[in-house]
Amino acid sequence: MIKISLHHLKRPIMAAVIGASTTLAFAPFHMWLFALISPCLLLLLLNKTTPKQAGWMGFFWGLGQFGTGVSWVHVSIDTFGGMPPIAGFILTGLLAAYLALYPALFSWALNRFFARRHHTRLFLAAPALWLVSEWLRGWVFTGFPWLSLGYSQIDSPLAYFAPVGGVELLSLLLMVCAAALASAWLRRSWQYALITVVIFAAGYGLKSAHWVTPDSDRAAKVALVQGNIDQALKWQPDHRWPTINKYVDLSRENWDADVIIWPEAAIPAVERDVRTFLGNLDHAANIKGSSIITGVINYDDQKRFYNSILTLGKTPSDGYHYDIDARYHKHHLLPFGEFVPFESILRPLAPLFNLPMSSFSAGPYVQPNVIANGFSFAPALCYEIIFGDQVRANVDDTTDFLLTLSNDAWFGHSIGPLQHMQIAQMRALELGKPLIRSTNNGVTAITNYLGQITHELPQFETGVLTATIHPTEGETPYYIWGSWPLYSWVLISLIWAWRRRKQSVETTAEA
Repeated sequence: MIKISLHHLKRPIMAAVIGASTTLAFAPFHMWLFALISPCLLLLLLNKTTPKQAGWMGFFWGLGQFGTGVSWVHVSIDTFGGMPPIAGFILTGLLAAYLALYPALFSWALNRFFARRHHTRLFLAAPALWLVSEWLRGWVFTGFPWLSLGYSQIDSPLAYFAPVGGVELLSLLLMVCAAALASAWLRRSWQYALITVVIFAAGYGLKSAHWVTPDSDRAAKVALVQGNIDQALKWQPDHRWPTINKYVDLSRENWDADVIIWPEAAIPAVERDVRTFLGNLDHAANIKGSSIITGVINYDDQKRFYNSILTLGKTPSDGYHYDIDARYHKHHLLPFGEFVPFESILRPLAPLFNLPMSSFSAGPYVQPNVIANGFSFAPALCYEIIFGDQVRANVDDTTDFLLTLSNDAWFGHSIGPLQHMQIAQMRALELGKPLIRSTNNGVTAITNYLGQITHELPQFETGVLTATIHPTEGETPYYIWGSWPLYSWVLISLIWAWRRRKQSVETTAEA
């Protein structure tokens, strides 16, 4: 009986270990080759298994990936959730189990509908179904597209495909390469491996494609203020003005910057409660010929709270005016952190569901760019940067830079903030725009239009990051077309693979 149990557990344990290795492909490890090896081994595990067995293989693979890759979530639960450590462990495990349902769905569907026809199964159906599963994960229950395979390739030759089709194209190409290596093993024909070589070589060749070029005639000097405020103290009333004064003092030393940028919710107060202070700060910035962009909390006449961005100093408006309709309001809110699904049921259950700032309302999907000192910024507040379609939708012909304000202090010294930065780098590469990221305690950094970090502050230190950056001219194919070519490819691939499957079934029946 023990031998039988161990035998049945062997493949699921293998799947979990293989899935866990995928985390090594992402920041801070950057071993991007694991994002190719891991799905390749998953495809091999799925070979000649029933749909039910395949579903379990995919589930355990996902449990390994997300159990290691998003384990940092427990830091926020343990520190701010008001629950015992074991509860944080259980809730993190439940999140990993939920996310594992998507690779399980991929694996089940692949073996349920495309078990035959080796080439169409691996080269058409598998990559298409993988993208469908990632899309669903990025959409259902507001979406959580964290650790999509393509993000791991920011430093690999495949990265140069990102301006063509975005991070999703990178995920697709990784699955095609994984299928090629799996085919090489199953058919004992290493000619299939040449497909992987050709794709990576093509990626390297795209390095010479210049979709956009820096505008040498325009430059912005920016100063990013990293306050390094203790999250446990930030919202305590007696720490409000020490926190605000810290940001003001650091900014006063950098009035020569065109734009000074504070992090998400840098002002630990509702805007209407500090209007006098903001008016004075606006006046000072105007006198110095500078602008300040900061995160701030707002609420309207209906008592709806918003996570907002405010611009002071040299702006198109004539001085500071309290008008929350003129602010950028975060659209994509973090579940449980900024809003609680089914809150009438969940809020009474535990302190976790009453975290500070967990009752926000969402702003519009598309909003005007933030204008500061003549420069146009396409904003994304914290979590929003992981939604590529939304960021793309908010870039227009006037956009000079991508801007993301964040506060990852909720997640301590974990790998979460480093993964977050890697995702932000991909947005810059996709859209061909320099990206500015200002945070409370890191990672505060600037990337160029190739997604490469050019300036960075150490984490968990107080400091100001200054740099002169140039906007770009031109448009990437991804900015023009978005994901529509991939949607079309997935649809055509699945239809073609389905037709070939039916032909195979009919041929087998006749025989």
